[in-house]
Amino acid sequence: MSRLAVALRLEITLQWRYKFLHAAVFSGVLWLALLLPIPAQLRSTAEPYVILGDLMIVGFFFVAAAVFFEKGERTLNAVVTTPLRFHEYLASKVVMLTALSVLLAVFVATTTHGVHYHLPLLVLGAALGTVLMLLLGFLTALPFRSVSDWFLPAVVPIAVFNLPIVHYSGLWETPWLYLVPTHGPLLFLGAAFDQKTLTLWQAAYGVLYPVLFAAGMWLLAQRLFTRYLIAKTGGA
Repeated sequence: MSRLAVALRLEITLQWRYKFLHAAVFSGVLWLALLLPIPAQLRSTAEPYVILGDLMIVGFFFVAAAVFFEKGERTLNAVVTTPLRFHEYLASKVVMLTALSVLLAVFVATTTHGVHYHLPLLVLGAALGTVLMLLLGFLTALPFRSVSDWFLPAVVPIAVFNLPIVHYSGLWETPWLYLVPTHGPLLFLGAAFDQKTLTLWQAAYGVLYPVLFAAGMWLLAQRLFTRYLIAKTGGA
């Protein structure tokens, strides 16, 4: 069995132990409780914002909480002394939580719309958005010792990553907000419910820019992981 497969099995075990899987199901139920009372013709308008909110919970907050749990239980100290590489460790979290987030998005959309939405666009937007939120949550959690130290500083980056909502809703239509990488995933989520038709350049931007941005965040995460964890534990 490959190291990544082992890491995935461990990640599933940890997610179950920390009750994150239970929390994800509860989150999905809460979103349904919010959406179902809304008239059917208005659900499509609300759906992209709701799904983006769910991506923020599962992506940003779940991965940050996992890092703090692992710090508290010294799981990370053990990880850095094993043959498991950083990319395998982080990939296991990204794969696990992205799959969970996409499943929740599909569940919520199907429950509220049946099959009357564009599944590929929903999956693409949810996957890209979750990966960005995951990496952001991971990056912001590494320098801090506890959730209480992390929570207030984390408000700033999560607020920045949610700025595309202002543009998408028409409150502040400025091209500068296209620099925020979550703008692309939000465009795909809107197109999934026929709110807006994507042009070719928007579709290309919506895929390429988030992927490149995520690659940069991944490299930065490796450097911060080395600085704040491996160097402090004496790992190689």
